[in-house]
Amino acid sequence: MAAQDLPAAFGFLASARTGGGRLPEAVFATRGSLTGVDARLPGQTLTATLVHSPEFPPDAAQARDTDIAVLIAGELYNREELRSVLDSEPDGDARLILELVRRYGPHAFRLLNGRFAAVVSTGGHALLAADHAGSVPLYVCVAPGEVLAATEAKALAGQSDPRGFPLAGARRVHGLPGVYQVPAGAVIDVDLAAGTAGTERTWAPPLARRIMEESEAVAAVRAALERAVTARITPGRTPLVVLSGGIDSSGVAACAHRAAGALESVSMGTDTSDEFAQARLVADHLGAGHREITVPTADLLAQLPYAVWAAESLDPHIIEYLLPLVALYRALGGPARRILTGYGADIPLAGMHREDRLPNLDTAVAYDMATFDGLNEMTPVLSALGGHWTTHPYWDREVLDLLVSLEAGLKRRYGRDKWVLRAALADVLPEATVKRPKLGVHEGSGTTSSFSLLLQEQGVAEQHVEAAKTQVVRELFDLTVVGGRRPAEVSTDEVVRSVAERVSKDAA
Repeated sequence: MAAQDLPAAFGFLASARTGGGRLPEAVFATRGSLTGVDARLPGQTLTATLVHSPEFPPDAAQARDTDIAVLIAGELYNREELRSVLDSEPDGDARLILELVRRYGPHAFRLLNGRFAAVVSTGGHALLAADHAGSVPLYVCVAPGEVLAATEAKALAGQSDPRGFPLAGARRVHGLPGVYQVPAGAVIDVDLAAGTAGTERTWAPPLARRIMEESEAVAAVRAALERAVTARITPGRTPLVVLSGGIDSSGVAACAHRAAGALESVSMGTDTSDEFAQARLVADHLGAGHREITVPTADLLAQLPYAVWAAESLDPHIIEYLLPLVALYRALGGPARRILTGYGADIPLAGMHREDRLPNLDTAVAYDMATFDGLNEMTPVLSALGGHWTTHPYWDREVLDLLVSLEAGLKRRYGRDKWVLRAALADVLPEATVKRPKLGVHEGSGTTSSFSLLLQEQGVAEQHVEAAKTQVVRELFDLTVVGGRRPAEVSTDEVVRSVAERVSKDAA
């Protein structure tokens, strides 16, 4: 029997409460089957709806004993290391977390390297945990005697309660009173009876920088990336990688091919711009089965409501970055797949900052690492719209710890951005790929220029385009996430026209 290729659950809506009551109807953008959970414990009840692949039961996403229950959406990548500190060898990620929490309490989450959100009910407390990167968003609403938690804010839209008490250090969610997002690398510990909550950090970006010899740094980056990629590949399955032909995705593809001995890759472009030639160069070099998907620009922009609905982000730049990925995942079709990406390498390596002055470069890295949380750039819902599961090796905890901590001179060296990564992959990729300058997915697909042109065609002056983009994204958020409208019911053109009229009127 083939190994399970997908996490046991992609997401959940959960309630931990001291009294009775029913769980509200679950609302997810994630496509999948729904399974109910009802765990009655001393002093509280944990009920939930799990969303998961129809191909696999969500058994490993839930675990309980007489006094503790665990739910997890997502997966862990350092299972063998975690089992080594336990007397038993628990099967399944939820059971593994249960045993670790029993031993370490909330500090157990400091041990985990994964892509997950989790709820633990025990001893009258509810622990709400996000992974180190917050890559599976977790939203909560806390009221006396009850905690509601969900991996999509829209699942709490009808349940938000302004009476819910504020959570220190957590961000309020726009338009949803009483709803907060659990910070990346944090556990919120809620005492249900007392109605109090505290937040403990389980991870933070490193602030110190490491000085390493070139050869040592290159070897460390290569080894860390290979471990992260290997941990994300299901034995016996051919990995699928989103491939742009840039150094980030090509590096993941090369490591995946070396780990699995086979590779499939896919690239996305529009009728105005693509990177197909660059991606084919890498695919041919690796002997990958390669597929190209072209999305007409008009269709791409029509998917803005889906991008906002999935990412639940108000940042127009983030939505621009994510829009071509949403279009790709929705167009991919076929059975549910595990998909590896090269997304995220630019943040710890300052790839988008064409800056030779090292103090400024490291300042950019420190700023980006301090402000990534809450942008939801890596939420699995982007691909789960099509029933797929994505994972991002550059944001593996160990890879991230290494890349962030490298001194800036290893990131920008010999006039080349992301030098240490390029050097680490030079022997497994074509020379043209290793030397290719950075190009963002939104640039390679023409997304940024197309979004700007759409607004300008509606009469928005160039100097007001950025402000108009912000208003478009906010209105789409209010309609889909807060208002409960399905993206198919929302017209990008109508929203753009409405915003353009307001912006032009205000500017007059």
